[in-house]
Amino acid sequence: MPKHIASGLKYLAAVRLKDEGKSQQYIADQLDIDRSTVSHYFNGRNLKWNSIDVAKTITELSPADFLAMVKAVFEDADMARKIVLICKENNYDAMIKESCIGCGLCVNLCFMKAIKLDSLHAQIDSICCCGCYICKEECPTNSIKILEIEND
Repeated sequence: MPKHIASGLKYLAAVRLKDEGKSQQYIADQLDIDRSTVSHYFNGRNLKWNSIDVAKTITELSPADFLAMVKAVFEDADMARKIVLICKENNYDAMIKESCIGCGLCVNLCFMKAIKLDSLHAQIDSICCCGCYICKEECPTNSIKILEIEND
């Protein structure tokens, strides 16, 4: 069953990338599948529609639950990160306050690898942030601020 869910999530990612004007070859390269598989996705072949329904439900979960489900479905962490970045419903503006002590806990917690330490101060790449708030909830100095950005 997880392979069917993974296929459903890859299908949704492929559709989003297609909507962004990406080529089938680009989509295939990003999702680590054959270009012919991408073509089959767009022609409604080689995919169980209930897998797509399950995948859609997963993308509608809270960001933390969506992240947890994608991590559970994909064995490859890099692919899981790609799927989350492509399929996430919202964008986030993530900031680190001056109260950051550079402990690095957030860096270790961030599955998306959106946080780095620079001169003993954390820096968040908002583009890679999935809004799961795991780092924010665990920060010992309450130095992380994550705001959801309204999509047009």
